[in-house]
Amino acid sequence: MDTTDFQRARSPRAKQQREAAILDAARALGAERGIRQVTLTDIAAAVGMHKSALLRYFETREAIFLRLTAADWQEWAPALCAEIGRVADGDAAGVAAAFARTLAARGMFCDLLSQAPMNLERNVSVEAVRAFKLVTLAAVDEIATAVRARLPELTEADGVDLMAAATSMSGSFWNIATPGPEVAALYRDDPRLAHAIVDVEPRLARILTAMLEGTVARRLRERP
Repeated sequence: MDTTDFQRARSPRAKQQREAAILDAARALGAERGIRQVTLTDIAAAVGMHKSALLRYFETREAIFLRLTAADWQEWAPALCAEIGRVADGDAAGVAAAFARTLAARGMFCDLLSQAPMNLERNVSVEAVRAFKLVTLAAVDEIATAVRARLPELTEADGVDLMAAATSMSGSFWNIATPGPEVAALYRDDPRLAHAIVDVEPRLARILTAMLEGTVARRLRERP
C-alpha cells in the first residue's frame, strides 16, 4: 500500500480499525518470514503508513507481537479445552496428544511463544506486560482446570508445570523444525544430521505423555 494513501484515524472506531489492520499485517508477515525477521518498518509499509505514524498506535514492534501472542492464547485455550473434553478420564496420553496436536497446528503461536519471554516482554511498557500476563493467567487457569478434570490426581502446581513445559517446548521445537532454507537442505542432504530434523507433534506428545504419566503415578504413590 502506498503510504500517501494513509490518513490518521480520528474516531475511536477508526483507531480500532487501524490497530486491527496493523495487527493483521504483522501476523501475515510473521507467518511468512518468522517473527524475528519482521521490523516495524516492514509492518508500517504493509499497511501504508510511515513508521512514525504507526508509533501512534503501538509503542514498539514488540508491543504489536505481544498483542498477537495474547490473542492467540485466547484462541488456543478454548480449542485445547474442547479437545481435552473429548479425552477419556485417566488418559494421560490423550491429554498429551491434545496439547501436541493443537500446538503443532499453530506454528505462528509457537513462534510467538518462543519470542515472548526473550524479546516481546522486554521492550514494552509495564502496563502492556501486565495486560499480557493477565490474559495468559486466565488461559492457564482454564486449561489446567480442564486437564485436572481428566486427571484428578494432578495438583494445581502440576497443571501449571504442564503448561510451562508444553508452551516452552513447542516454541523451541517449532524453531528447530523451521530452519532457514540452506540449513534445512543441509539436514536433508547429510544423513549424519538427520536427528536435527524435528517433527513437533509426535516429539511433544511423547515427552508430555511421559511427564503426565510419571506425575500421575507419583501422586498415586503419595496417597495415604
